[in-house]
Amino acid sequence: MKTLTIPEYHAELKAQGVEDRADLAMICPMCGTVQSARDLIAAGAGLDFESVERFLGFSCFGRWTKAGAPRKEPDGKPCNWTLGGLFSLHKLEVVDESGTKHPRFELATPEQAQGHARAFAENVGAA
Repeated sequence: MKTLTIPEYHAELKAQGVEDRADLAMICPMCGTVQSARDLIAAGAGLDFESVERFLGFSCFGRWTKAGAPRKEPDGKPCNWTLGGLFSLHKLEVVDESGTKHPRFELATPEQAQGHARAFAENVGAA
């Protein structure tokens, strides 16, 4: 289990090098989908970053697209996984100032986050 403090977590997010916080990217531990706040917004989880922030890195955007249950092996297609359920299958925890651990999806690499942001922008521009 990787454990980060809040400042460490924020530093790793900043290191993704995306221009907009809506492009900060995480990876669902069950389906392997790289996702950002933009995916949650597009899926109908909320209207803007503030309204989807609580789901980011905690619930796969497939929960809002009726994607179905996670597969036995990650396939890159969204699922309905959330870290708020019975099973703890995450690989990252963020520790707050009081020592409480909060499960989170793993952070995407800078290359993954930037590529995801580019792909999202290209798809929106094509629509």
